Amino acid sequence: MKKLPARVTLLLWLVLSLTAWNALSAWTSFAWRNALNEFLSQPSAAITTVSGAIWAVIGMLLAWGIWQRKAWAGKLLLGASAGYTVWYWSGRFIWQSPHPNWLFAVIVNLVLLGFILFIKKSLSREAYEQKNETPKSE
Repeated sequence: MKKLPARVTLLLWLVLSLTAWNALSAWTSFAWRNALNEFLSQPSAAITTVSGAIWAVIGMLLAWGIWQRKAWAGKLLLGASAGYTVWYWSGRFIWQSPHPNWLFAVIVNLVLLGFILFIKKSLSREAYEQKNETPKSE
């Protein structure tokens, strides 16, 4: 198996970091559900547990697809990044109190989305080149 390009390796680390973050979020919200239910109104600990678990599973599937250079990984990458952005900002606007660092969060989010779009093109190009390199039987 060929070595992954550096930009794809960075993307893989980003996906694995967010996957670990969401798995940890799911586990801690499940472990501390009684304390969270006592001090939080809504969302309850169940919503945090379920959403963390869902994003952890999506992240593991995406990391595996990138690692194995699957053709569908690029599409899942776009869908997951758009979905994660919507989930993050809806949670921030609906359930959290206003934060003074909103501009920083917007800038980081846009930079990460730009990086992901750039890598998506690299993944598509790599899959195309890999498909064309397969020897044809005559």
